[in-house]
Amino acid sequence: MGDYVCKFGGSSLADIEQIRKVIKIVTSSDKRRFVVPSAPGKRYGDDTKITDLLYLCHELTRQHMDISEPFSHIEKRYLAISSGLGLGLDMADLLDRLREGIEHGASSDFVASRGEYLCGKILASALNATFVESAKVIRFGSDGSLDPKTYDLVGQKLSGSGRYVIPGFYGSSVDGEVKTFSRGGSDITGAIVAK
Repeated sequence: MGDYVCKFGGSSLADIEQIRKVIKIVTSSDKRRFVVPSAPGKRYGDDTKITDLLYLCHELTRQHMDISEPFSHIEKRYLAISSGLGLGLDMADLLDRLREGIEHGASSDFVASRGEYLCGKILASALNATFVESAKVIRFGSDGSLDPKTYDLVGQKLSGSGRYVIPGFYGSSVDGEVKTFSRGGSDITGAIVAK
């Protein structure tokens, strides 16, 4: 058998303890080389998924309202995970750039995709893996369907040795803008990587 693609959903990445489990699973075999993360999901019953918080921030900005309250929840989650894992990743800078993008009118798809993007950055750092930006290799055609060239682009980026992390849920449109799959689209990314 060949190498494995490991796709992890939001509940598997909800907090630092869950992410430690993911790291243990991936590092338990050298065959687990390709990791596709979702954004952190709910930690408990009435918690809010990161993707939902990101959509809320986008909508508040669209209505010219303050995003401080929901964005603070996003910040706290990612900073706690990053610092708890002892990563050398500058998560504060990544979050500052995200907030700036949201407040300057980034698209809904771009904003929503950042949950997977940031989780991918964390996992790549924790696993000492190569981070592959999904928007550079997963392409949508003008009709919104997956461009078949995607498989060659993904294959080229994942052809070396070692581990790779490629965030789920998004790619890019013909004009180069970030475009998301429908909710649950990280599964689609996992299938693309596996193919």
